[in-house]
Amino acid sequence: MTQSVTRRVGTSTRPAWVFVLVAAGVVMSNLDAFVVNVALPEIARQFHHAPLGSVSWVLNAYAVVFAALLVPAGNMADRYGPRNCYLAGTAVFTASSLACALAPTLWWLTGFRLVQAVGSAVLVPASLGLLLTATPPEKRMLYVRGWTAISGAGAALGPTAGGLLTAASWRWVFLINVPVGAVVVIAGTTLLPRPPSRDQHARVDVLGVVLLAAGIGLLALGLVQSPAWGWDSGLTLAALVAGTLLLLCFAAWSARYSAPVLPPPLLRVSGFAPASLANLLFAVPFAAMLLSIVLWAQQVWHWSALATGFAVAPGPVMVPPCAVLIGPALIRRASARAVSAGGCVVFAAGVAWWLAALDTHADYLHMLPGMLLTGLGVGLTLPTLIGTAVATLPPASFTTGSGVVTMVRQLGSVLGVALLIAFLGNGSGPRITTADFDRGWWFTVAATAVAALACLGQPRHRPHEP
Repeated sequence: MTQSVTRRVGTSTRPAWVFVLVAAGVVMSNLDAFVVNVALPEIARQFHHAPLGSVSWVLNAYAVVFAALLVPAGNMADRYGPRNCYLAGTAVFTASSLACALAPTLWWLTGFRLVQAVGSAVLVPASLGLLLTATPPEKRMLYVRGWTAISGAGAALGPTAGGLLTAASWRWVFLINVPVGAVVVIAGTTLLPRPPSRDQHARVDVLGVVLLAAGIGLLALGLVQSPAWGWDSGLTLAALVAGTLLLLCFAAWSARYSAPVLPPPLLRVSGFAPASLANLLFAVPFAAMLLSIVLWAQQVWHWSALATGFAVAPGPVMVPPCAVLIGPALIRRASARAVSAGGCVVFAAGVAWWLAALDTHADYLHMLPGMLLTGLGVGLTLPTLIGTAVATLPPASFTTGSGVVTMVRQLGSVLGVALLIAFLGNGSGPRITTADFDRGWWFTVAATAVAALACLGQPRHRPHEP
């Protein structure tokens, strides 16, 4: 019965229109998470040369809240409908973006970023859940790959967009979201489908939400602050240990509660947990790669933010064609586990190229092959892992499952950045040396090898590809 409703909703509401509208929101959200990195120095100067520790909370507060709320927000969308949550999340994100652009002080900006993270945590899992609901099962993998490609490309193009926007003013980093968000909300009220909501009258798992959000939030806090606090500091260890204990309490509670926010059977869906684990592990080298090459261009070659943004752009450009064309063709010949593991190998080859080819002499032709290889690797691996994870989700758990997939990727990204900074020496010296970058890239290659092994640990079956 549920599947027939899903088919009817999907085929009568033009999945292509749904894809365009949810892609716009997801690109807006992913871009904003990365363009702010480039704008931080300008933000610090604007607010009376604020110290880096204070300015970093513009990023860190967003990362912590976003990771903490993804799964509860996904469960809320399953309960009340992904359309309502997607539009509400987009509206909150858009309004808070305007508030960020108008913020009179650094701490007002940080506070508005917290609200922005709430909107993003609601709209991202709801967007994928809405797309899954509106798409016929036989087309689902194709649209998921497209969603993933747009999402990954949007995140990776962040430095390019950040360089362009910050050249005018850091406030444009946030203002650019306002017209896009307004169009999505206005058009979405007419064009987005109205899939039936489920379990509205079931008791809300308030304790589960608190335990899960607090546990994930503390883990994210410990990771994002580890470069500043130190990996062996009491604050870092307290946050990581407390987060782990809260998640253990959450697991015990969920096993006993009748309607938990994250149903344990969801994690036992065939292929979901192995693909999510591989997704988490691949997010570590992906985030480390992107940050490391940006830092190399700016600190070793002394390129501007704008030049750096254009330099990394070819990698993200590789992602959509790989995700939509090359990846499905390879999966039909081999399997999802082989394609995702092969993508990891290609990605690692790109980082290894930088280890061998880059030196202090600025030569973009030495950087470009590695950029293309890492882009190809991301395009093969990331969409395949996400598609495998969500392909077999039951319709009643589309957005909860989507929230889990996005949450583990966010935690992997936070971990990747934190570990890379540790390998680069936490920036404790006068500048990061080329030897520091070599250590960081060897770590990235090793982390990619671990992700490849996790990819090979997925089930052997082949998800359906149109």
